[in-house]
Amino acid sequence: MNPDISLQVAAAKARIDPYIRTTPLEYTPVLSEITGSNVYLKLENLQITGSFKARGAVNKVLQQPPSENNIMVTASTGNHAEAVSYALEQRGFQGVIFLPENTSEVKTKKLKYYSNISLQFYGNDSVETEKKAREWADEKGFPYISPYNDMEIIAGQGTIGLEVMDQADSNVPDAVFVPVGGGGLISGIAGYMKFKQPEIAVIGCQPENSAVMYASVKAGKILDIPSLPTISDGTAGGVEKDAITFEFCSGLVDQWVLVTEDEIKYALKLFIKNHNMIVEGAASLGLAALLKEKAKYRGKNVVLIVCGNKLSPDLLKELVCES
Repeated sequence: MNPDISLQVAAAKARIDPYIRTTPLEYTPVLSEITGSNVYLKLENLQITGSFKARGAVNKVLQQPPSENNIMVTASTGNHAEAVSYALEQRGFQGVIFLPENTSEVKTKKLKYYSNISLQFYGNDSVETEKKAREWADEKGFPYISPYNDMEIIAGQGTIGLEVMDQADSNVPDAVFVPVGGGGLISGIAGYMKFKQPEIAVIGCQPENSAVMYASVKAGKILDIPSLPTISDGTAGGVEKDAITFEFCSGLVDQWVLVTEDEIKYALKLFIKNHNMIVEGAASLGLAALLKEKAKYRGKNVVLIVCGNKLSPDLLKELVCES
């Protein structure tokens, strides 16, 4: 295991601490009873900007030297966009944010409160949008911030793993369930936690409708395959062809669990009704996966990464009104 990941995560934690929250790691009696595991929730839905993405974005932007124009560019389905906007605001920098044309309104609405950014919409898949944003940034000579394909982003997300290890005390996790899109979150968490405790099982969780990283790892190469619509919009879309996260996911993820839209929806409803917290579809992937694999993890100490809170009002209404 490469110790450099652990060192970069530790440095990122010290760097970003003044700008982010150390989120709670909470034991959940109700989900523990339902699954038969000792379930702990890492509540990144309570993070600054409402998702874990603030960690990587702040770590990246804080290391960016001032330039003549102080403009940076990124692409995102929403959470990374807000995280970058927040990070740029802390430095007094400007940003241009590229989003897919089908980005949910609940995610774009919050971006309009940042006066330091402008929005551009392109494509219907995150990998299309990322390619366009990179090309535009190169053409203009502006730095580009990848949502996941960047070691400084990965190290920032890995600070979640560092906090979990600190907060767990004697209840060292047997397994951690992590939502996966481009792989930045799971790369950072696995890179840190498995260096500290190699026997911890890292489980990658993806929707069946958009399981590009899983399919790529299985094939041994990054695939360009279409995604179907999913409630887990925060993990939807393709993976850049040169993504460094592919190697991390190939080497560090112990198990992959794919879940259906009905399973995601059920887990989302179960979480919201029992914890009185709003979380987004991607945040329920870990619970959906654990419910599917509960026999395997019965009696184990399990951590679910609850990655964000941007849920559309229509879906929230549908979930809470169902019997």
